[in-house]
Amino acid sequence: MVETLNNRFRHTQANMHRIAKNTIVLYCRQLFTMMVNLYAVRVVLNVLGVEDFGIYNVVAGIVMLFSFLSGTMASATQRYFSFALGRQDQSLLKKIFSTNLLIYLVIMFVAVILLETIGLWFVQNKLNVPADRLASAVVLYHFSVLMFLSMICAAPFMAIIIAHEDMRLYAYVSIVEAMLKLGAIFLLLYIPYEKLISYGVLLFLVSLVTTLMYVCLCRIKYEECSFRSLGVDRKLFREIFSFTGWTLFGQLSTVVRNQAVTVLLNQFFSPVIVSARAIALNVSGSINVFSNNFNTSLYPPIIKQYAAGEKKGMFRLVFNGSKITFFLIWILALPLLLRMDYVLNLWLKETPQWAVLFTQLAIVESLINSISLPLGTAARAPGKMRMYELSLGIIQIAIFPASWLVLACGKEVYTVFIVAIIANLVMFAVRLLLVHRLIGLPLKQFYFYVLLPVFGVIICSGGPALLISVVLPEGFLACAVVGLVSLFFTSLGMYFIGLNKLQRQKIQSVVLEKIRVRI
Repeated sequence: MVETLNNRFRHTQANMHRIAKNTIVLYCRQLFTMMVNLYAVRVVLNVLGVEDFGIYNVVAGIVMLFSFLSGTMASATQRYFSFALGRQDQSLLKKIFSTNLLIYLVIMFVAVILLETIGLWFVQNKLNVPADRLASAVVLYHFSVLMFLSMICAAPFMAIIIAHEDMRLYAYVSIVEAMLKLGAIFLLLYIPYEKLISYGVLLFLVSLVTTLMYVCLCRIKYEECSFRSLGVDRKLFREIFSFTGWTLFGQLSTVVRNQAVTVLLNQFFSPVIVSARAIALNVSGSINVFSNNFNTSLYPPIIKQYAAGEKKGMFRLVFNGSKITFFLIWILALPLLLRMDYVLNLWLKETPQWAVLFTQLAIVESLINSISLPLGTAARAPGKMRMYELSLGIIQIAIFPASWLVLACGKEVYTVFIVAIIANLVMFAVRLLLVHRLIGLPLKQFYFYVLLPVFGVIICSGGPALLISVVLPEGFLACAVVGLVSLFFTSLGMYFIGLNKLQRQKIQSVVLEKIRVRI
């Protein structure tokens, strides 16, 4: 019995060490890609202009209504690959690969038909695009569809890499992709042709090269990625298709909510408002990726723990993951929330109206959502997604008519973000109850080990940072001081409130060991 407990403890420690290592790799990856993306928005906004930048986002947004397919399929593939790896079943791995390829082909076929019929009709007849820019918008739309197809092709191979927890390989490919995007942006500065179309062509080429890299690397490294013995297990096909179908519904509801609200703003307001929303979502999205990266590291071990019947270990991963996911966003979000006006003015040559408030509200929404990410991963472990996705999807979809209603009643444009924040609070409560029902997650322990430390860190770091921000004037030096104060008090709060005694002792022992090695 004692030996079994010791083995479990060592296994949990190994899991946490691997998760920490993978998170650091992904964090470094994201620091680089975030800087590239933020610089890209600045340059593209300057090169295209506010109007064309708004047109790009609303046109690409139509295709983005379908881009959730790649993420959804990757999530489904990753779940089944992680489950098979947890069972150590190589035969099942090969069956999952071949079955998923068939499902991908079916979904791609359906999506292309919808995009090149209904989607194209909507772009040509319903979007609020100046008449002299419509032809360019249509060409951009076609290249956005091609980029979407490339993303779908890359999804299963990306999922396989993540399921194997080979985060270095994943990070290297992502960094190469970011460098290619940076190169495309520099080319855009010197291309003498239509800038809007050129931008679409360059992004498609980057996406195509990235997809080929994923395919070639996986074919070389992983035995299950074989095209020679493709076959379909009908029972497995139905199981994966059902899982994927409900996950698609959940992701579709999220995309409809995001992109449909963008189109809604395009109908009610000018492209300048769409640009302001695009900037807000870009900033919040860049911050979100830090928490998403950590959740990516958590996904395989959570599924593997469930597959191996280690529920207690799984619960510990969920509790620690929920806290750390929130902290990874909060440490960046706090100084941004307090000094967003200065940051955007420093970043952008021309800050659109409402961009500051939009970005602050989008970050608040991201903070609420971040704590739920490990819960969503845990909910996928049993493979029973119907009730989970249906419940949350209905709430997500309700954001769109609620946003339309508040705008139709003459409310200010920022109220669409308030609606989304309220909906995310409701979804958090519903998600927690559903995960409790699906896997037996203990609610009281979640409140004690996750929510109480999170609120404690918010209070102990937010108060001093807010006080300093109010006292200091505008300027770079004041912004830097606010950032340092936020970092200091957030770090203290995370260490003394966010971590338990055992975790603090572990950190102390690691630090002392490093010091001894250097001495």
